[in-house]
Amino acid sequence: MSGATGQLLENLNALAGGLFLLAAFGMVATRQARGCLNLFITQSLLLAASAALLGLRYGSEHLYGVAVVNLISKPIIVPWLLRKTSPGEVYTRREVEQVLNIPTSLLIALALVVLAYFLGRPISNSVASQFRGPNIAIGIAGLLLGAYTLTVRREALPLLLGVLAMENGAFFTGIAISRNLPMLVELAIATDGLIVVFIMGVLTRAVQKHAGTTAVGELATLKEAAAESPAQAAKEEALAK
Repeated sequence: MSGATGQLLENLNALAGGLFLLAAFGMVATRQARGCLNLFITQSLLLAASAALLGLRYGSEHLYGVAVVNLISKPIIVPWLLRKTSPGEVYTRREVEQVLNIPTSLLIALALVVLAYFLGRPISNSVASQFRGPNIAIGIAGLLLGAYTLTVRREALPLLLGVLAMENGAFFTGIAISRNLPMLVELAIATDGLIVVFIMGVLTRAVQKHAGTTAVGELATLKEAAAESPAQAAKEEALAK
């Protein structure tokens, strides 16, 4: 492949990486579960685009397979499973239950991106020069931002999307370091992810049906109330006697 074409593909991959990182920031900032899901879909599409561009740049059929599997599983099957298994009210109301406000979260997210840059430098220096690129630092940043989303959210669906965003970040780094990932491994990981999504969606629907909420903080309160109720009943029975 000519140098001009290769440089163009690398620039397009860098653009996909920048948009991938912006989608991760959006997941930190958005307050609505539907918005989190749409940003996850966008991030997954950019992951597939990066894998396809790197596959074209270096002639790797394995990266083409990674792109196809991610394109089918995360932007299509995962949202379909979530809409089928989780309650519809989760997508219509604002998700406001979180530990920190949005400006503080964005500042922490920015600090995590800077940390990801320094964490990615030793990895970049330890691999061959042709494997060095923006994917390593951006993927680590996506993983850290997904973990942060998982930490501060207080709704079941955004928590699950935080886990999936961490997986996207890990894959975004992985496709730059290992360009010969066997298709069997990719299919196994994608299948495990879909199983997790299905189970979490079913559990979310069940919790919503029986408890009336999927907020983690409120579920903890319900647990404490349930634990106290037998003792309270015994006390009232003793007073009655």
